[in-house]
Amino acid sequence: MAAAGALERSFVELSGAERGRPRHFREFTVCCVGTANVVAGAVKFSESAGGFYYVESGKLFAVTRNRFIHWKTSGDTLELVEESLDINLLNNAVCLKFQNCSVLPGGVYVSETQNHVIILILTNQTVHRLLLPHPSRMYRSELVTESQMQSIFTDIGKVDFRDPCNYQLIPTVPGLPPNSTASAAWLSSDGEALFALPSASGGIFVLKLPPYDIPGALAVVAGVVSVVELKQSSVMQRLLTGWMPTAIRGDQAPSDRALSLAVHCVEHDAFLFALCQDHKLRMWSYKDQMCLMVADMLEYVPVNKDLRLTAGTGHRLRLAYSPSMGLYIGIYMHAPKRGQFCIFQLVSTENNRYSLDHISSLFTSQETLIDFALTSTDIWALWHDVENQTIVKYINFEHNIAGQWNPVFIQPLPEEELIIRDDQDPREVYLRSLFTPGRFINAALCKALQIFCRGTERNLDLSWTELKKEVTLAVESELQGSVTEYEFSQEAFRNLQQEFWCKFYACCLQYQEALSHPLALHLNPHTNMVCLLKKGYLSFLVPSSLVDHLYLLPDENLLTEDETTISDDVDVARDVICLIKCLRLIGESVTMDMSVMMEMSCYNLQSPEKAAEQILEDLITIDVENVMEDICSKLQEIRNPIHAIGLLIREMDYETEVEMEKGFNPAQPLNVRVNLSQLYGSNTAGHIVCRGVCKIASTRFLICRDLLILQQLLMRLGDAVILGAGQLFQAQQDLLHRTAPLLLSYYLIKWGSQCLATDVPVDTLESNLQHLSVLELTDSGPLMANKFASSPQTIVELFFQEVARKHIISHLFSQPKAPLSQTGLNWPEMITAVTNYLLQLLWPANTGCLFLECLMGSCQYTQLQDYIQLLHPWCQVNVGSCRFMLGRCYLVTGEGQKALECFCQAASEVGKEEFLDRLIRSEDGEIVSTPRLQYYDKVLRLLDVVGLPELVIQLATSAITEAGDDWKSQATLRTCIFKHHLDLGHNSQAYEALTQIPDSSRQLDCLRQLVVVLCERSQLQDLVEFPYVNLHNEVVGIIESRARAVDLMTHNYYELLYAFHIYRHNYRKAGTVMFEYGMRLGREVRTLRGLEKQGNCYLAAINCLRLIRPEYAWIVQPASGAVYDRPGTSPKRNHDGESTAAPASRQIEILELEDLEKECSLARIRLTLAQHDPSAIAVAGSSSAEEMVTLLVQAGLFDTAISLCQTFKLPLTPVFEGLAFKCIKLQFGGEAAQAEAWAWLAANQLSSVITTKESSATDEAWRLLSTYLERYKVQNNLYHHCVINKLLSHGVPLPNWLINSYKKVDAAELLRLYLNYDLLEEAVDLVAEYVDAVLGKGHQYFGIEFPLSATAPMVWLPYSSIDQLLQALGENSANNHNIALSQKILDKLEDYQQKVDKATRDLLYRRNL
Repeated sequence: MAAAGALERSFVELSGAERGRPRHFREFTVCCVGTANVVAGAVKFSESAGGFYYVESGKLFAVTRNRFIHWKTSGDTLELVEESLDINLLNNAVCLKFQNCSVLPGGVYVSETQNHVIILILTNQTVHRLLLPHPSRMYRSELVTESQMQSIFTDIGKVDFRDPCNYQLIPTVPGLPPNSTASAAWLSSDGEALFALPSASGGIFVLKLPPYDIPGALAVVAGVVSVVELKQSSVMQRLLTGWMPTAIRGDQAPSDRALSLAVHCVEHDAFLFALCQDHKLRMWSYKDQMCLMVADMLEYVPVNKDLRLTAGTGHRLRLAYSPSMGLYIGIYMHAPKRGQFCIFQLVSTENNRYSLDHISSLFTSQETLIDFALTSTDIWALWHDVENQTIVKYINFEHNIAGQWNPVFIQPLPEEELIIRDDQDPREVYLRSLFTPGRFINAALCKALQIFCRGTERNLDLSWTELKKEVTLAVESELQGSVTEYEFSQEAFRNLQQEFWCKFYACCLQYQEALSHPLALHLNPHTNMVCLLKKGYLSFLVPSSLVDHLYLLPDENLLTEDETTISDDVDVARDVICLIKCLRLIGESVTMDMSVMMEMSCYNLQSPEKAAEQILEDLITIDVENVMEDICSKLQEIRNPIHAIGLLIREMDYETEVEMEKGFNPAQPLNVRVNLSQLYGSNTAGHIVCRGVCKIASTRFLICRDLLILQQLLMRLGDAVILGAGQLFQAQQDLLHRTAPLLLSYYLIKWGSQCLATDVPVDTLESNLQHLSVLELTDSGPLMANKFASSPQTIVELFFQEVARKHIISHLFSQPKAPLSQTGLNWPEMITAVTNYLLQLLWPANTGCLFLECLMGSCQYTQLQDYIQLLHPWCQVNVGSCRFMLGRCYLVTGEGQKALECFCQAASEVGKEEFLDRLIRSEDGEIVSTPRLQYYDKVLRLLDVVGLPELVIQLATSAITEAGDDWKSQATLRTCIFKHHLDLGHNSQAYEALTQIPDSSRQLDCLRQLVVVLCERSQLQDLVEFPYVNLHNEVVGIIESRARAVDLMTHNYYELLYAFHIYRHNYRKAGTVMFEYGMRLGREVRTLRGLEKQGNCYLAAINCLRLIRPEYAWIVQPASGAVYDRPGTSPKRNHDGESTAAPASRQIEILELEDLEKECSLARIRLTLAQHDPSAIAVAGSSSAEEMVTLLVQAGLFDTAISLCQTFKLPLTPVFEGLAFKCIKLQFGGEAAQAEAWAWLAANQLSSVITTKESSATDEAWRLLSTYLERYKVQNNLYHHCVINKLLSHGVPLPNWLINSYKKVDAAELLRLYLNYDLLEEAVDLVAEYVDAVLGKGHQYFGIEFPLSATAPMVWLPYSSIDQLLQALGENSANNHNIALSQKILDKLEDYQQKVDKATRDLLYRRNL
């Protein structure tokens, strides 16, 4: 449609009412001095509304861009709201209540200066000036980066409403009509506030407040207000003092009173225009205080005879100024049942004379004009017709076709009655209708709830969700309160339920209608934005697209539609118009049931073609007005229906291959990018854009529905319509199959525009962010989780505000036609462009899937699931991406198996879709495997994080077939399978997966993990019994290294290794393991339990060797210390940090069974010692046999010590020395020592001795020593010697039994010991006894078998020792006792010598015989 851009199209109303809590107005009461005596409510005015736009609201880089103020007056109340389409404004709504006054309709005027926004207000008794800061002065930086900012009303509470400079009473001036509503106000160039009111005499009163920047003006402080009356004949000025000024009356008739006032400010003057009851327009100069022009408007009215005789009512006056074209004056002349607009241009001639140049006259038939707005090109008008319906139209007053007005399609009220099928719940149907976005506003529902629950206190500051709950509760409570019977039939209850819900619904409808009552038009000439100010909310007017325009246009407009604006080919344009007429006929014939049938077929994923066919059948059946014949006759007028239908389809199809930019151009300056990023960023703008999308989708859905029905009709008619040969088949195969996806696409967008997003808990957002980080998608804008706005959003609004808006704006301004600083914002163009681009992003058939990504990133899983279900059967674009995202939805809802199926289905589309390509793109950009394997890797990671090992195993198993010969990927996948089987406790499957890993290093790592995990779980049987084909040495090495690296008492790796070798009948290895275990236990575990285990280990090692043939019953001595070649061990370094040289290889030591038995015996003795003396545990474990003997002797375990010495063939000397020392200690110890001795004495086996008295511990110790000396005899009587030596070294007298015992075995050594310790007297006695024994006296006590005799063997004496004794005695000659002892020995020796001599002679004699 070539000339579509030049078409003057219709507009559509879009409600700006959000679904959040009702707007919170901060209330302020304005107390007016001097009005207290006035009866409140004595004067009642109609409600009114108005708006103000900032001068720079259309500039791209202005702080006031897309910012405006609107207000509503009602009685004594003025509600002011500041809106922005870019930023959410805080504290932007205030309510002023003027005590004892009523605000004049249209009595609010807003002006702006460089630093201030000034609001001028007129009530029926007072005038006010509010001084507020200008937005450009509220923010220090011109670069505003916040998503919300303070409104100019934020600090209105600081304003002094009673400041005499800014507030005055209207003086009681004679001729000032009390009920007049006309007014005007403006700021002079000097800053004065001027208020104009009509006088009854036809003039104008002007009240003046002093400039706001001059504090305390004297005239005002003194209570004097300046009032000027402008008259037609002359100008008379009075300065009125006090509140009762002198009346100035003129000669004019009452009919000259002004009905409507308007002001146009020039440099140092202000022109006041007054449209009066006498149908004349008067122009005044305030500066010159004179009437400059009078023009009779009836001259431009064709039939004016009746009007001239009656006073005018309902006339309206508007001004519009264009710097290039000058001042335009718009006059609305009201007459019964008709009205007329007259447009004039003000023309100035010489000598300060002015005249009107008539531009155009436009006629209307509507009854009641509410408001109209004028620009330099257009008139916008708002009416109420006889049926109380709102009508808005606009027209270009210079260029139009036969005065044809362009319509604005007003948003209709919700349907009065709802159709409820038998299979539907009335409550669900009514709730869906009440709370479907775009139908009822929050305020209407709250008011209806308040009325419905009269007498019940209810909080009405409710969110959308809370309100829904309250409504449900209220209606159900009313229903239950009306029930008087206990039992109800299902049908009766259903009827009662429907009755109460219908009652509440009617109440809502009533308030929706009341709040939808229009009050005024607000038009911004800088941006061409038109708003409709209604009683309860604000709505925006946006242009219709060409197709929607033609489909919605009234018949009278369609007849006069310019065909060239549809197509350059007039025949094609006519075909399209005829086609549209046919569609409209079908649309008008389709009943509500048929419409629901088509929607349900779309929702239930049924064929729209079949639904259209069924609807056509029903239309033909119920056709009583011959509509089908009309349609067929119109079809006959279409020259080429196939081409016309194709043209219509192309115009509605948003499929495009152009991809939008992902962000703002980094080459643009920062302030430009920030400014653009905020454009249309407010909740209001997002709401309007998405309502526009919903409106387009809803209209296009109806067009496509009717088009499908028409195509079914065409197929039914066949050759009856001029289709040409072969075209019927084309229509069936091509157009029908193009229309159905179009219908479904618009249905899907419409569904999304009405589907509310759900609020998401913080933990869900964090979990989602974690999952996205695993997928490496957190840097993607659409997938970042965002907080919602205050009002509940639809999912399309969520998408626009969080993702689409930035894409669209960056695309719009990526290649500007003019410098951005000079770019102005045109609302119709911008809203159309933004809406079209949003439709492209939402269009299911386009390749990008930003919308789906946004839903996934914002945790809207239920909505995403429903959307994909509606999309899946018919849309073949982004199939893989949809399956992947559906899989994520199933993961969240706990349906893992379904999720896995979706992930597997999506794999086939990897490499074909943009989202999946971005999913598999690694951060460093390196491609490590095939795209599909990269996809599997990402999904496996996701399933791992979610915690679904079973699904990981299934997916990895599927992916293995994809890996093929890629051994690295095979290893990764099989490792993954192994890991998760192991986590699940599937030990056999884990081992099987391990054996199939092709990478040896990975296999070794997994094997190590298997060993560790099974040990920690104590599942050792599995670990031991696995065959470990080709992995035997590796598993042994792993267990050995673990055994040597971890704590011996908390892990049983040695026992595991022992069992491992025993299971495989490798007894020598098993013995080696247990022997090493025992060694380490003794060295590292200094506890009783450790010693017990050590003994058991050695016993186990012995048992192992005994199971082997003797020639093989040996093991290699394990390394001492902790020197093991463990993998990963860091090299040892010296104190300089240099690596030390490797130790030289040690000599291998072989241990046989006998050596193990010795170690086992030593271990048992260690345990015995530890049990007897716990303090010895710390040193006993690694002590050698020699050290153990010492420890045992110290502990008093002499029997055990002797046994140990005998086992290891050690001398018993330490035992006897230790026992002797203990006897000495007992000999001289007290009772405590005696008591302690019994403990160790009891540990030794004492020979039982029958005694008549109770023996002491000392006696028992000596007896034990005596027993040992008798039991363990050695050559040289070493043990006697060491015992006596020990006793003598401590100065302990030798017991007689010991002396007697030693005399028998070695008397000479005893003599030497006496001499060593200087026991001379004892030595002398011993020598004497010894000589006697040799000579035969008591020889048996010295072990002498044959004393001295000629017949006996030779005997001898220790002469050396005796000589030493004699020498020692002779050294102290002064000692008589020594001399006596010396003499005694000499005498004995003399006697001995004699007897030896005799015996010798006898012996010689005998030999000589």
